[in-house]
Amino acid sequence: MSNKRDFYEILGVARSATDDEIKKSYRKMAMKYHPDRNPDNKEAEAKFKEAKEAYEMLSDPQKRAAYDQYGHAGVDPNMGGFGGGGGQGFGGFSDAFGDIFGDIFGGGSQSRGGPQVYRGADLRYSMEISLEEAANGHDTQIRVPSWSNCEPCHGSGAEPGSKVETCTTCNGAGQVRVAQGFFSMQQTCPRCSGSGSYIPKPCKKCHGAGKIKSQKTLEVKIPAGIDDGMRIRSSGNGEPGVNGGPSGDLYVEVHIKPHPVFERDGDDLHCKMPISFVDAILGGEIEVPTLSGKATFDVPEGTQSGRTFRLRSKGIKSLRTSLPGDLYIHVQVETPVKLTQAQKDLLKQFDDSLKAGGAKHSPQQKGWLDRVKDFFN
Repeated sequence: MSNKRDFYEILGVARSATDDEIKKSYRKMAMKYHPDRNPDNKEAEAKFKEAKEAYEMLSDPQKRAAYDQYGHAGVDPNMGGFGGGGGQGFGGFSDAFGDIFGDIFGGGSQSRGGPQVYRGADLRYSMEISLEEAANGHDTQIRVPSWSNCEPCHGSGAEPGSKVETCTTCNGAGQVRVAQGFFSMQQTCPRCSGSGSYIPKPCKKCHGAGKIKSQKTLEVKIPAGIDDGMRIRSSGNGEPGVNGGPSGDLYVEVHIKPHPVFERDGDDLHCKMPISFVDAILGGEIEVPTLSGKATFDVPEGTQSGRTFRLRSKGIKSLRTSLPGDLYIHVQVETPVKLTQAQKDLLKQFDDSLKAGGAKHSPQQKGWLDRVKDFFN
């Protein structure tokens, strides 16, 4: 009788698990128990080897079928099962192991046997614009980092008179296999860092990079209606890739400066507007600012402080629908200050006339006084 644990139990999957579920479970266990992450931990090493064997058997359709039918006897080379043949039960194991750990620990892509190819990093550029520029759109230029071929070495990275040579450690593959007991792992060549070549005499100007950092000017079109924090992507204008990999992207992040008059809320604008108490009492036509010029609206007689008026379609045109938002005017009735004695006397006479007229002139005050009276009673 074999004392080995059930392969499905080891990986924590059901017997009906799909190939993707099996691979996902193995990757999780391999990350957890890998010897590089658990140095001198014999228990973790044992679990890692156990998970490896289980994955190698269950990831192969023929071996899995034999295991499902005959159990460990179907894949044990010492018992003449399907996996027999002088230790071939572990055939292809290092390939499965290398593929999975290439996904986990590798940062780039490659063609089998070739150097690793990496995409360049993305760059971010922060730009500040005015509210008017955000509302109407804005075309501008920015200066961003760029890379050009080094002139002395013509982009090779090698000092003039020398040349780039194929890496003798990996024979130009960019990858080497490292043996660990009865299995091996594929990893990036430590000598050439995955490029497949090395430079005996690096160029003194670019230090072997083959490129010189510089600046370039880009045209940026800010669309009308853009909001604070939105980003514009400029494809391919990030850092260059490695070993022929694609360049990254440039993201222009837009920030809108505070405006002295308006506050923005999506596509709507808000404006606090002081008016005299005479205009609030008598009403009349009031002139207000908008982003596209001046506009007028009628303040009704008896307007109270804090009342809000909406001017339709006087906001910002939406970036997505092209429909404009609204402008909200928040009226603030201003109390006169620094009055002359004559003005105070006139106001006193005016106040006496209001009181003589009863509560009809101050309905809010009467309602409030009634609520206070009810509260204390």
